[in-house]
Amino acid sequence: MATSQDASQISLNDMTGRFNGGSFKIDHRDTNTILSVTLSPNISFYAQPGAMVAMSSQVTLKGKFKFSFKKMLTGGEMSQSTYTGPGEILFAPPIWGDIIPIHLDGTIQWSVGRGGFLAMTDGVVKETKSQGLGKGMFSGEGFFVNRVSGVGILFVTSLGAIIQRNLRDGEQWIVDNGHLVAWNCPYSIERSGGGIMSGMHAGEGLVCRFTGPGTVLIQTRNPEALSEWIVGHRPAN
Repeated sequence: MATSQDASQISLNDMTGRFNGGSFKIDHRDTNTILSVTLSPNISFYAQPGAMVAMSSQVTLKGKFKFSFKKMLTGGEMSQSTYTGPGEILFAPPIWGDIIPIHLDGTIQWSVGRGGFLAMTDGVVKETKSQGLGKGMFSGEGFFVNRVSGVGILFVTSLGAIIQRNLRDGEQWIVDNGHLVAWNCPYSIERSGGGIMSGMHAGEGLVCRFTGPGTVLIQTRNPEALSEWIVGHRPAN
């Protein structure tokens, strides 16, 4: 469970819950997870394009195109799927992994790593923000990350299971940059063995050093490592 230092509440055991105008249920954790959302009439819900598995015939679906040169240059999503009740919608991530809810109360902003955003309720605000040249090149998350704030529920997803670490004031935790899901505390980037980053290729042996207070969510599998494993096990021509 989140500590008292966290104003936004997380529970890795949350399977059901309610929000203004709807409810949710998370099933089949932690590798084949699916999110079920039930909406009252005229209540909207927002999700990553392509995340919908099935929905009631009464639900209205609209895709909103959001163009920006920033997203075009960085490969970010330029669209958002909006679902309006009444009815039920099932959502799932594109690959096996977990889904957890983050309850936002308007006092804490979260950063969500590449591929970590799945869906959100009305009242949650998601913006694409620059994280600077150094972190953009070496954090593994690109030059822009999702900054999420507001009041409501944010649903994040992972590759593999999600592990939560609550950091006390001044406590530090080091995470391989390929395992980040979401965080709400500052971090710096360094070589995995310590020392400066000069002379290294982007993403080579780099880690993120987080400093509390705050919470860090990580995934148990690394997408780049999985890609390399798949390539290495493909049958030879």
